[in-house]
Amino acid sequence: MQVSMVGTAYAAENPARAAAWFAEHFGFKVNVDLGWYVNTQHPGHPRLSLDFVRRDHDSWPAATRGREITGALLAFLVEDVDAEFERLRAAGAEIVLDPVTEPWGQRRFQVAAPDGLLVEVLQTVAPDPEWLKANGLG
Repeated sequence: MQVSMVGTAYAAENPARAAAWFAEHFGFKVNVDLGWYVNTQHPGHPRLSLDFVRRDHDSWPAATRGREITGALLAFLVEDVDAEFERLRAAGAEIVLDPVTEPWGQRRFQVAAPDGLLVEVLQTVAPDPEWLKANGLG
């Protein structure tokens, strides 16, 4: 399989509001806004797209139509997670997990996006050698 673009679609009560949140906090730009459907793209990564579909729209799968998002987490890998944490905290984003350094080699935090979507911002760090050894990786 050859992939030419990676995109995701999320059910939203208000697609324009969800797209605006990602524009404000992560630099996405609205590409198409049909009211019930909004497509965004990131100018620094032209093949990265986030779409938002009104959760009660006929185009959304009937099995989940009208339901709020549960269990969905979108992750962004960054160079300086602490700087991003301070930027998002200062902007008023709802922090749901403060920065933590994980022994498997990640420093991360999480914010709540609209409509139940979680966003994790992380950077790679050196893993703990003892953790690696204890988990058969070192």
